[in-house]
Parts: sequence; C-alpha cells; structure tokens
Amino acid sequence: MKRDGMMHLNLFVMGNGHHEAAWRLHESAPDHVTGIDYYKRLAHIAERGKLDSLFLADAYGLPPTIQYKVLMSLEPFTLLSALAMCTERIGLIGTASTTYNEPFHVARKFASLDFISGGRAGWNIVTSTSDVTAANFADERLPAHSERYERAGEFLEVVQRLWDSWEDDALLADQTEGVYADTERIHQLNYKGRFFAVRGPLNLPRPPQGHPLLVQAGASDSGKAFAAGSAEVVYTAQNTMEDGRRFYADLHARAAACGRSSWEMKVLPGFCAVIGDTEAEAVEKENSLHELIQPEFGLSRLSNVFKTDMSVFDLDEPLPFDKLPKQEEINGHRGRHQLFMDMARREGLTVRQLMMRTASSRGHYAMAGTPVQIADEMERWFMNRAADGFNLMPPYLPGSLEEFVDKVVPELQNRGLFRTEYEGFTLRDHYGLKRPPCRNWRHSHEQAVRQQ
Repeated sequence: MKRDGMMHLNLFVMGNGHHEAAWRLHESAPDHVTGIDYYKRLAHIAERGKLDSLFLADAYGLPPTIQYKVLMSLEPFTLLSALAMCTERIGLIGTASTTYNEPFHVARKFASLDFISGGRAGWNIVTSTSDVTAANFADERLPAHSERYERAGEFLEVVQRLWDSWEDDALLADQTEGVYADTERIHQLNYKGRFFAVRGPLNLPRPPQGHPLLVQAGASDSGKAFAAGSAEVVYTAQNTMEDGRRFYADLHARAAACGRSSWEMKVLPGFCAVIGDTEAEAVEKENSLHELIQPEFGLSRLSNVFKTDMSVFDLDEPLPFDKLPKQEEINGHRGRHQLFMDMARREGLTVRQLMMRTASSRGHYAMAGTPVQIADEMERWFMNRAADGFNLMPPYLPGSLEEFVDKVVPELQNRGLFRTEYEGFTLRDHYGLKRPPCRNWRHSHEQAVRQQ
C-alpha cells in the first residue's frame, strides 16, 4: 500500500524514561531531571536524528506516588526557551492547561517561545484531569468533563484571536518617519463569552508561525470532537494497529465534517520500543525493567485510571469489570479508562498482568525487538493508515533514545520513510502544515458596520 510523504517522529520526554522503573536502572541519574544539561543532551540526540519535535508534558500537582517514581518536571516554557538557545531545527512543544490558565497568559507565552525559537513552538492543549491539580487552584474538585471541553474551545478561540490581533504587516519599524507600528492594523478583540472576557490586543506582534502548532491528545468523544475541529497534531494511545486504524479513520471523518482537509492533521500514536541487537536481547532488557517495578506504584496508577482502590482485589484474578465504574462515570482520563478496559477484556488480563502490560507505555503501543523488527512495525502502521508517524516514548533515557536514533532511524531512512535532512526551519515546515492567514479584521469590521 503506497502512501505519499514521510512519517513524522516526535520525542515525548518524560523523567528518566517512560517505563515506570527506568529511574532505578544503574545507568539512570534521577537527580538529573532538574538539570538543563540532561535536557540539552536529549534535544541534541533528537535533533541529530532529524526528529520533527520534542514534547514536554506537564502537570500542576504532585501525585502521592512520588514515593515510587520520578514524577516532577521543570516548567515547560522556561525549559523550552533554554533548549531553543542550544538547538537549531527541532520543534519545541509544551503543555498548557485550558482549565487552570488564562488565555492572555498562554497566548503571550507561546508567542514569546515562537519568537525565541525562530518559529519552532507548539502548544499541547490539555484540560487537566486530576483533583490533585484542582486543589492547587482553589477548586475542591475538577470541573465536569463536558464543562472542561467547553471552556477549552472558548479558550482556544480567544488565544487564536490574540495571535491574530496584530496583522502581519502591522509592525513598520520605520526609523526615518519615526513610526514603529501601524495602530490601524492592531485590533482589540472585545471578546465576551461564557468563561472569558478579553479586550486585547496581545502586546506582541503576530508570531513567526502565525499560530504556534496546535497539538491535542483527548481520546473521549469530547476530546476527539475538539481535536477534529482544531488540532494539527494529535497524540493518541492505541494498543493495536486495528485500533489505530479505527481511531485514524474516525478522527479524519470528524475533521472532514468540520470542513478540514486530511493534510491539515497528523495522527501520532505513542510508541514505546525496547531495542536489542537480537530479539532475545531486547526481551531480556524489557524483563530487566519489569523486575524493578514497584507493585504499589502500579496499583496506584490503575486506581487513578479506574477511580477505584485496586488494592482490595486479588492481583492474580481477572480484572473485576463489574466492580469498576463505566466510562461515562469517569471525570478524569476517560480515554485511558476505556483503553485499559478494552485491553484487559481482549487479552483476558488479571490485575497484575494489566499492571505489567502498561508499566512501560501506560497503554500506548509497546514492543521489544531488533531495529529491523521495530522499523517493520512502524512501517506497517504507517502504510495501513493507523498513523502519520509516532510519538516516541523511550523506555529509559538517554540510552534507548540513542539506540533509536542510531539504529532505527537509519533503517527508516533507508526505506525512504523518514527524512535524512531537515528541509525547513519552522515546526510547521517539519509537519508540512501551512502558516495560517491572519484573521481578516477589515472584513469583520465592514460586516459589523453593515449589520448595525
């Protein structure tokens, strides 16, 4: 099956790696996760591999499971700005919640990052899913799922209007005439909605990319509807290629219903690969990681997904489906809840087996194999339209990232599936996405006058 174009690869940076026991490996350095040199090294490896982008997740609360795993992280805007200074091409994507931020702040921060990086900024849009976060922002509990997405839609609308509040040619910098900016091309929003009232304009010119790249990862119906209407890159957790194909087709059908073309959105499933020169070596590496798992952490992780104390169940009995809440009763990770339930049903997993199966990838696709086997699987997903590329989740860092860049990337390049050099400079260039035109303020004004 032939496909035009090449796959896209994003590095998902998390602590010492995505396997929950990665920090316990003797070659890991848990204390480095708050040091800039560690992230500079990861960024340089990823850029050497010509990856499209790197991505930093973020949370606004410290979970109690910090006892068992490295779970804190540096603030994304600060870290990505530092990484912009030591990299040249790789895109820089950071997370910001629409539930616990204000649109003006987010619009200004991402515009600033886009200027600092020369057009390499991307925003991973999240709604937050934890009561731990809510407690840090004067809310006793997280707002309802549907309300969070309604707020997210309005939040994004305001941010995009702020990015467009300066027309592209508003900045004159005419030293001879003494005119810095054309104020007729800088516009107030005077926005009033259910959640926000923002006058504007932004106190920065329009960002180099017009709009920094928009990324989203919701898997519930509300999340997919939001992604289909707005997201340009979609991160997703799919455990089989068949599930990936269904998600891909569904999301593209939703996007088409919103009047969007297929090229406007790239779908990147998470992919966690343990790499060995032989399959036996890869499996041995994976088993070595599994042996370091703390059962208490795994149970806590499952309890958070299912919103149920999983420690009361026999670990070696099948998952007790009848004693767990249904998806519509979950106010947090609805998509992840359904994915875990489907996986356990399909494979007949016990509580312990589900805990082990999700230890490295939290439900994303994971495999152990040789570089050729891993490239084969990536090619299979790509060619069968289960993915436009992958959100890479190295199980341990920096080692498994180096192995991927040095052994899997050349295999993909030899097959003509991945770039050998960067062709553009902006993050939109890497993903083959156009720079969005600025809102037509004059046309909007003329319409408003005619309607009066």
